[in-house]
Amino acid sequence: MQTDDLQRLLTRKMPYGKYKDKAIADLPGDYLGWFAREGFPKGEIGRLLALMYEIDHNDLRSLLQPLRDAVK
Repeated sequence: MQTDDLQRLLTRKMPYGKYKDKAIADLPGDYLGWFAREGFPKGEIGRLLALMYEIDHNDLRSLLQPLRDAVK
């Protein structure tokens, strides 16, 4: 994980697919689980999707709330 990855989860948008233009932090758990089963894409998007999957899978989405509040 890189230093700014948690912030990137809130600002980086999904570039394609059913949830195109939705923030990675806002993707549903079943979609993240599909990537975990089928394979994450290469590059930054894949790394962020894998991180968000781990956060969601371990029920830690609340960790992002202080960052969401700071963005508002």
